[in-house]
Amino acid sequence: MSFELIKEIPEPEEIKKEYPVPKEYILKKNAFDKEVSDIFKGNSGKFLVIIGPCSADNEDAVLDYTDRLAKVYEKVKDKLFIIPRIYTNKPRTTGTGYKGMLHQPDPEKESDLLSGLIAIRNMHLHVMQNTGFMTADEMLYPENAWYLDDVLSYVAVGARSVENQQHRLVASGFDVPVGMKNPTSGDLSVMLNSVVAAQSRQSFMYRNWEVKTPGNPLTHTILRGAVNKHGQNIPNYHYEDLIRLYKMYMDRDLQNPAVIIDANHSNSAKQYKEQVRIVKEVLHSRKNSEDINLLVKGVMIESYIEGGCQKVGNGTYGQSITDPCLSWDDTEKLLLSMADLL
Repeated sequence: MSFELIKEIPEPEEIKKEYPVPKEYILKKNAFDKEVSDIFKGNSGKFLVIIGPCSADNEDAVLDYTDRLAKVYEKVKDKLFIIPRIYTNKPRTTGTGYKGMLHQPDPEKESDLLSGLIAIRNMHLHVMQNTGFMTADEMLYPENAWYLDDVLSYVAVGARSVENQQHRLVASGFDVPVGMKNPTSGDLSVMLNSVVAAQSRQSFMYRNWEVKTPGNPLTHTILRGAVNKHGQNIPNYHYEDLIRLYKMYMDRDLQNPAVIIDANHSNSAKQYKEQVRIVKEVLHSRKNSEDINLLVKGVMIESYIEGGCQKVGNGTYGQSITDPCLSWDDTEKLLLSMADLL
């Protein structure tokens, strides 16, 4: 194989030992995780909001954003439960372009995966220490999950990864909720098959070990819209879509039926300001159906300090360098209005 060996990456336990979770935050994370678990098990009436930039590309801006998020959370925490999305790995349709902080801790410099690995672990830790929030990230590379499993309270598997066996098997070993997005084709049965696999006990090979997992009962679905053969966006957050998914859940023997609605991507056709309307429609649908109210546990929102997006190197502080995001002003208004609507 034509692989050029660059450098050996330390094992997960070495990285964790060098950059540990502070002892005083271990119990705080356990309490945070229990609250998230209670939402998915139906033991809490709070509505989950997984929110943050499309890609967490700059630690200073991310910490600024999450500090603002913590302040508004104090006003809505009786109704909402917020998990900042600190997405540090970015899937690329063509395999080119910015792949996230894991690859490039500085988006304007060359790839450095060891420095990136340390940078992303530190960023999750710093959000935890600065705000008390525990974080969400995408599992793009299953073999890297061990480096972050002790700092994450929510994990997403993307539309391009959801059919991959290794993603499903690794998800079965997580102790926190894992959301399976529908594939870009929109086939909901594929997404539900992933939930079945991840909720089941599994045996497989992982990082040079034969391992067994107990299955993850908190694995659930994420609706993010689809794209048809003509490249047209097909949203799947409407009332009828949610009823259909509820019925599909009822036909399967799955634990804790749940869905999170991704308000951006193909649901908004990447018209990022549409996220406000989409979230409000989802909340309206919950009020009009007891089944939908039980099924829909929360939403995903892409949001940063400045609205829209920019190219790498443009230098606008707190603006996405991948997909466009809501501005902070629009985000704060949306969170406050969501609490009023619940």
